[in-house]
Amino acid sequence: MVDIDKYAGFCFGVTKAIGSAENELAKHGSAYCLGKIVHNQKEENRLEKLGLHTIDRNEMLANPPSRMMVRAHGEPPSTYAEAKRLGITVVDETCPVVLKLQELIAQKYINESDCKVVIFGKKGHAEVNGLVGQTEGNAIVVSSVEEAEKLNIDGKIALFSQTTADYLLYLQVAEVLKRKNAKVEVHETVCGSVKNRIPRLKEFCEKYEVVIFVSDEASSNGRMLYDVCRSANPKSYFVTEVADLHDEWFVGCDNVGISGANSTPSWLLEDVRKQCCEIIKSRNNGD
Repeated sequence: MVDIDKYAGFCFGVTKAIGSAENELAKHGSAYCLGKIVHNQKEENRLEKLGLHTIDRNEMLANPPSRMMVRAHGEPPSTYAEAKRLGITVVDETCPVVLKLQELIAQKYINESDCKVVIFGKKGHAEVNGLVGQTEGNAIVVSSVEEAEKLNIDGKIALFSQTTADYLLYLQVAEVLKRKNAKVEVHETVCGSVKNRIPRLKEFCEKYEVVIFVSDEASSNGRMLYDVCRSANPKSYFVTEVADLHDEWFVGCDNVGISGANSTPSWLLEDVRKQCCEIIKSRNNGD
């Protein structure tokens, strides 16, 4: 038996962005996206073959396209200002959850000048850059409990998290800051689909002898969820594609679970499932 985790694969925000890209490509024949539309190279390659061009900020400034997509991660306000100045039509596919978080942070920064905004997330991540941009670059980003321990702020703190952050680690960071400073206001901003996936993923992994987790190396969400798999089932293996599978993983095993990151396309999960079935079938036939 080889099963795919029903909660694996694209989240709502990524599904929406990919659908928009496909519509743009069908309508215009080509499209431009600022940054990688999803942290999965296999899906990027598929869309590139259809005509999607990924550009960075420098390329946008040097050779502005007439139309440009903003991916689900969102962008800081400066990006939209520059696009307007350059005459670029922006197709904004910022995830609604991220957009709401951006608005919360902006309101806090504008309305409470005596409050320091602290964001828990991966430094340099596209979403985090967009969140920090809501504070004109003045927010403090912490990426670990250790960094939170070193943080010394006397006044009020408003704590937010990247939407795809590790929820349990976020709670630990919040406790550290509350212990150091009684004036900490903690906002629950981890996406519900991410937060709920952790207990669901643990339960899924415990059902199978072997778990194959499919993700791109560049996905921070993928690395976090793979750690969850490993904690629930030591026989969990990380792959980026079918070629990464090893026959020896399946020796004496007939019960395999396939899961993946929020950025893993369903077609890739299915390709991996089919190959796992072939490996098990071949082994049982004595090949």
